[in-house]
Amino acid sequence: MIYDLIIIGGGPAGSAAAIYAARKRIKTLLIAQVFGGQSVVSSDIQNFVGIPSVSGIEMAKRLEEHVKTYADEVLEIKDGYTATKVKKTDGTFSVEVDDGAAYGARAVLVCSGSRRRKLAVKGAEELDNKGISYCASCDAPLFKGQDVVVVGGGNAGFEAAQQLLAYATSVTLLEYSDSFKADPVTVNRVLADPKMKAIVDAQATEVKGDGMVSAIAYKDGKTGDEHELKVGGVFVEIGALPNSELVKEVVAISEHGEVVVDHKTQRTSQEGIWAAGDVSDVLYKQNNISMGDGVKALEDIYLWLQKTK
Repeated sequence: MIYDLIIIGGGPAGSAAAIYAARKRIKTLLIAQVFGGQSVVSSDIQNFVGIPSVSGIEMAKRLEEHVKTYADEVLEIKDGYTATKVKKTDGTFSVEVDDGAAYGARAVLVCSGSRRRKLAVKGAEELDNKGISYCASCDAPLFKGQDVVVVGGGNAGFEAAQQLLAYATSVTLLEYSDSFKADPVTVNRVLADPKMKAIVDAQATEVKGDGMVSAIAYKDGKTGDEHELKVGGVFVEIGALPNSELVKEVVAISEHGEVVVDHKTQRTSQEGIWAAGDVSDVLYKQNNISMGDGVKALEDIYLWLQKTK
């Protein structure tokens, strides 16, 4: 069968769009590996509008529950699977899934999000999961009583540091630029802990260790001096890469790998394909913004479907 719409992704953008699609009675298939997006690993989200404090896991549960409330003959959900490729066919689109299935649709909304950027320095690949972690909420208890480093001075970096302070003997945050990108209130709260230290103009150059992490080297961006910290763990929070590979052959992609959209409608360069959330070239990557963009896209998709019947 041919769906009116296939939504790819179960994060805030995809979930919001699926709810609106169901309410507008658009025959829709939602393909989602998981619900919640990247924030599922956050221990405490305080800027999710309408909820003063919620864990990432709880937020994901609420999104999934809300979407599945509408699951019926109009909204079908294929969760636990990942869309791998979108192809343009004769007047419609084909979405391939990692179980070998393919589904057709008149319109596609790509909300595939992003993934964590890996630390690209000497030793990082060899020591991945051997003291290098990309999830503080997952692994912080494993580093109880150790000195650790967080690489990255954005909100995610400081939130990771806050989680680590509950277990580690000390936490040192390295930020490569001359200032932090995190919200000032978050920076001040975390730096108030006596076990916390942050260094700017610090570019990580190597992770050292024989089987397990034992140290990290960094260069002072102003003086060029090399330094080394003896640590038992390195937590990396240096941004994300958009999951745009599945549509790179059918839509315009930015130099940063993001799907280029018209920010009034979320339309891509390909008629019949929209994108929203972190996979798109939206300026700010936020849960609240992703949900709004997902709804915006769906409103435009609804009008487009009516006109192209």
